[in-house]
Amino acid sequence: MRVPLVGVGWDALALVDEAADERPLIERRAVVRDGFYELQARTMIERVPPTAGIAQRWAVSPYRGCAHACRGCGARAGHGRLGLDAGRDFDTRIVVKPNAVARLRAELVRWDGQELAVGVSGDCYQVAEETYRLMPGVIGALSQAAVPFTVYTKSALVLRDAALLAEAGARVAVSIAFVDERIRRAVEPGAPTAQARLELVSALVEAGVDCRVLMAPVLPLLSDAADQLGATVRRIAAAGARAVEPVVLRLPPGTRAWYGEWLAGAHPQLVERYEELYDRAGLPSPDYERRITGQIAQLCQVYGMGCGAPEVGPRPPRAAQLSLV
Repeated sequence: MRVPLVGVGWDALALVDEAADERPLIERRAVVRDGFYELQARTMIERVPPTAGIAQRWAVSPYRGCAHACRGCGARAGHGRLGLDAGRDFDTRIVVKPNAVARLRAELVRWDGQELAVGVSGDCYQVAEETYRLMPGVIGALSQAAVPFTVYTKSALVLRDAALLAEAGARVAVSIAFVDERIRRAVEPGAPTAQARLELVSALVEAGVDCRVLMAPVLPLLSDAADQLGATVRRIAAAGARAVEPVVLRLPPGTRAWYGEWLAGAHPQLVERYEELYDRAGLPSPDYERRITGQIAQLCQVYGMGCGAPEVGPRPPRAAQLSLV
């Protein structure tokens, strides 16, 4: 049984039936403040879904849901486990974990040193971070534990913490899937423009941050033409990124319905072709994916950039980190 969210105020809010068999990883009761839903996290280090397409297998996410409202975001299903929907609720009802830093520090005591992704269930530098400022504490906890990590974001707010990220030896992967603003407005309506993100890449590089671009999601039949891929990689190279990590659109449960609804309205002629291209798990045809990532790899070689997922084994900590361990 889902509990309606309409008309709630500052009181504790039950998100799902307390008698449900499957308990979510965060508390089932929230406090609503300024449009955000605060829940105490039980677990901060969570497994990355195999459909995510990134190198890391474990992730830390201070926020669940994302105001960027990207149609193809693969994290949407997480909202369903809270009794929220994976569509509009994911975009507008952002779940905040106010105890994220304390919980993370407790879990890192027993962590085995595997690299972590930060910001998988929602952009960790979205607008909620302006209010809650959880990321400096997250960076500090990971740095002190000498755990390597990569931050995934589209937001220029990450520049606020550039010095901390550089000192920690962290990677930042800025998501730029295409440079066509018409596509961006249609499928990433709440995200910064591609030009703003390219400028962010340049600023991070100038600040001494190890910055790459997550070229994701490449949209089949919409942003995968040779000239589109070429224009995107060329501008990424000009911005100074060290490498590109291409990922073709995934359509896991939650994402598939929300993206499919948009596709049927905006491009009905493509619906059948998508059904042929994707398997039941939401993964694209391996042949198609190899072709697209191969094209991007060739373009990266032309422009002198690395291409593909980074190695995620333990990275040597900096001297400043060693003194804190």
